[in-house]
Amino acid sequence: MGKQAELLAMIGVVPVLASVLTAALGPRVLKHRSHWPTLAALGYALVLSIAMLFSMSEGSSYTAGFEWLNMGRMDIPVRLVADPLTAIMLVTVHAVALLVAIFSVGYMHDDPGYARYFSVFSLFVFCMVMLVMANNFLMLFIFWEGVGLCSYLLIGFWYQKPAAAAAARKAFLVNRIGDFGLLIAVFLIWTQFGTLNFAEVFRQLDYRYLAEGKPFDGAIVVGERMLTHAQIVGWPLLTICICLMLGAMGKSAQFPLHVWLPDAMEGPTPASALIHAATMVTAGVYLVARCTPIFIHAPQAQALLAVVGAVTALVAALIALTQNDLKRIMAYSTVSQLGYMFMALGSAAGNPNLATFAVIAAIFHLFTHAFFKALLFLGCGSVMHAMGGVIDLRRIGGLKKLMPWTHLTFAIGAAGLAGIPPLAGFWSKDEILVSLNQASHGSPYGLLFTLILGIAILTAFLTAFYTGRAYFLAFWGPERIPEEAGHHAHESGRWMLIPLFGLAAGTVLVGILFGTPTHLFEHFLTQSESLPKFQAVHGSGMIVLVSILAAGGGAGLAAIFYQLRPELPSRMAQAAWRFYDYSSHRFYLDEILGLILVRPLKGLAAFIQLFDLHVVDGLVDWVGQVPGYLGQWFRPVQNGLLQFYALASLLGLAVFVIVLLAKF
Repeated sequence: MGKQAELLAMIGVVPVLASVLTAALGPRVLKHRSHWPTLAALGYALVLSIAMLFSMSEGSSYTAGFEWLNMGRMDIPVRLVADPLTAIMLVTVHAVALLVAIFSVGYMHDDPGYARYFSVFSLFVFCMVMLVMANNFLMLFIFWEGVGLCSYLLIGFWYQKPAAAAAARKAFLVNRIGDFGLLIAVFLIWTQFGTLNFAEVFRQLDYRYLAEGKPFDGAIVVGERMLTHAQIVGWPLLTICICLMLGAMGKSAQFPLHVWLPDAMEGPTPASALIHAATMVTAGVYLVARCTPIFIHAPQAQALLAVVGAVTALVAALIALTQNDLKRIMAYSTVSQLGYMFMALGSAAGNPNLATFAVIAAIFHLFTHAFFKALLFLGCGSVMHAMGGVIDLRRIGGLKKLMPWTHLTFAIGAAGLAGIPPLAGFWSKDEILVSLNQASHGSPYGLLFTLILGIAILTAFLTAFYTGRAYFLAFWGPERIPEEAGHHAHESGRWMLIPLFGLAAGTVLVGILFGTPTHLFEHFLTQSESLPKFQAVHGSGMIVLVSILAAGGGAGLAAIFYQLRPELPSRMAQAAWRFYDYSSHRFYLDEILGLILVRPLKGLAAFIQLFDLHVVDGLVDWVGQVPGYLGQWFRPVQNGLLQFYALASLLGLAVFVIVLLAKF
């Protein structure tokens, strides 16, 4: 292998080596040092990822792999490919995962499953990295399932707790719905294109013709068949896109498949940070971004994608307004921000020239969101660690003096999430609003995107409000320490503070470095060959002003409600008691899904169980009893009397002789 191939192979291999080493040696040999293989592997992989990122300044790409399946027309290698989009994802995953792993050392130090935690942690990163570097849909699907398995293991890490076990099952089962859609998409892609390779599928679609406004010339060869453009672009491709979207909705917790993510808080807080910031939920956004050359041929699917994102962002933000569990607020915030990314990815509907900018906006927000969301979750973990596991905002408060460093870093993360300039969230959120504004003017779906733009601005206001609410209730006002904390409430140790400082620095700097007018992020990502021809999109001063007003208005209103006039929230809750009830009960979406989906499936399962026990098993038992019934007819012959056997033999011989003589 060349140096490029070795670089890719090492990035993919070191996390799984750390996982195996920790699983084998952790419980008996490494014990409380079980974190070192994970930290070393993630640090090394991060250095390699950064080196690869800088070496791609000219838009180059890396490839490594070997032959795997070669049966007839099916030729599927295990091949790793890294282009600018992959490189950005790798740096994001490794940087955040490393800081979360360092935080985990302090947070999990007394847990009896310490080695098991870091083994699954490394395996999680390995699956996500391989998913990102896969060059075909089958390999992507395999590691897509691997990511789901690891999330199940981390959410249910404390499996002795019924709530944790139930949350893990819920996440696993809800994701099966989306994964089924992705699996159908893989089968359809193979049927339509005769290949599962990304580059080959994109080439066959000849997306550059559509992006440049040119007609498709000629037919393409799929196996031994000739397919015209019309045979590919139409209902078959729309079905593929909808199935891909269903898979992305499951992993990225989009409405109505979002219900698993808030319950995933039952796992360790660092694991929640990893799931919400760098792995699992970002997989769906990455899938749609990677498949943009397919989606631009199905504008209806892109429009639906934007609608799903808008509904998800707004519903999750409305639910977050009234939640009292600090981690659950952050969870609904993740759902809402992922909806933002889906809105951006769908904004190119009917306007293929906007596709690359839409991907840039979505991935840029994914990139910045990874830093401030990981910071907020680890801040929640720091508070939870000090408060004896209590995270209820009704029982804690005034922690800024007790935990000054946690307070400072949490405030930076909250400002980043709210979109306060010049922090990271402001720059990436502004890009999404620009893409939606462009779609509202230059798209056949202009009226739809005007409505979606309004929802996005309203969601930005709500985000700033509920983030400010969480911040002021936790760190301002009179000091409230729950009895579970005892006399041990104090600031977190250095293992937990160092990652907070690192993520806070990222929240402050990445937006300024990559989102300024030079926009290095945009310049780098546009060099990806898999994206359509880029058409420059310029921001609007009005959009920037509206974005700032939404963020400042929401944060300011939260300060008034929860710091200056603390009696106002209860009055508002009483005045709008019906909305408050719906929001605090998550609009009863879990109950509705339980009624229309879970109960019918349980009834079907009960029917199948009865059918299996009484029909299938009964039939099998009856077939097994037939030889016994037949044996009863022959059992008298086998009586054990020698003289009976002699007489039977003599009679048989006599019959044989008579038959023989009768013939002659």
